[in-house]
Amino acid sequence: MKIQAVIFDLDGTLTEPYLDFDTIRRQMGITDEHIGVLETMAAMPPAQRRQAEAILMAHEQAAAEHSTLNEGAAELLQTLRKRRIPVGILTRNTRQNATYVAHKHNLSFDAMICREDGPAKPDGYGVKELCRRFNADPSDTLVIGDFKHDLEAAQNVGAVAILLKNHAKADTFEYLADYVIRRLDEVLPLMDQLEQTH
Repeated sequence: MKIQAVIFDLDGTLTEPYLDFDTIRRQMGITDEHIGVLETMAAMPPAQRRQAEAILMAHEQAAAEHSTLNEGAAELLQTLRKRRIPVGILTRNTRQNATYVAHKHNLSFDAMICREDGPAKPDGYGVKELCRRFNADPSDTLVIGDFKHDLEAAQNVGAVAILLKNHAKADTFEYLADYVIRRLDEVLPLMDQLEQTH
């Protein structure tokens, strides 16, 4: 296998987990924790959706302002750049918040797909679009994330799904991952292993 691109989730993957979706759901009056916040909001009447959007935006903005990088994130991105491997961000967050986090931590990416750009994860649109921009085959692309939506988006287009296992409920969706890591410094050894054995 020749790895052609690496796609990262942002919140909880490159940055330490901060968003509390249980609190967000409670403030929005969402009782079903099995349906994503964005998906639930899309089905709301307009007035309720506007109120829910304001709640979500406030939480996301606070998360961006308080964001700290996961250990090893900056070093990993620098090494991928040295290896000339395209790096993409695929987030269910807004472009404004993703750009803020990138600038705050002096991170650069080759491309970014945010929720306003098209169907959100778990839809495979973002992975497919980033692969198109990078001229990369999905089967030679790593998708690294901390939640089931990241893994499902990868699986939906045949990319390699890697779970960064730091989510409280990770055991319930770990089965969706092709590979599981606990720290970002495990990515490069895994890449080397994949390139040697496939």
